[in-house]
Amino acid sequence: VQVVESGGGLVQAGGSLRLSCTASGLTFSSYDMAWFRQAPGKERERISCIGWIDNRTYYADSVKGRFAISRDNAKKSLYLQMTGLRPEDTAIYYCAALYSRCALYSGQNGVQYWGQGTQVTVST
Repeated sequence: VQVVESGGGLVQAGGSLRLSCTASGLTFSSYDMAWFRQAPGKERERISCIGWIDNRTYYADSVKGRFAISRDNAKKSLYLQMTGLRPEDTAIYYCAALYSRCALYSGQNGVQYWGQGTQVTVST
């Protein structure tokens, strides 16, 4: 199984970025998928999740209204559209395939497969 993120980079505060994730070696359409992030000195946190059955989405309060998660099962791809970026959004962003449903696992213990991460840096 390979999970690969792309799209990170350096952006000014208030700007936008779109992260992408492609997964191979698994039945992508049967997995709930999530985005996590880890800032320096902080724990890795789940910021968004999308279900495979109903495409129901979940967001952490810190990104609600600014970030949007989506998926394209035909392309085995997951996306995170980030707008209104803030310096506190600076982190490594990880794509993850979950063992079970978004609603059952909100932490790292629910992850079956991880990507390698992509750096997002938001400057003032």
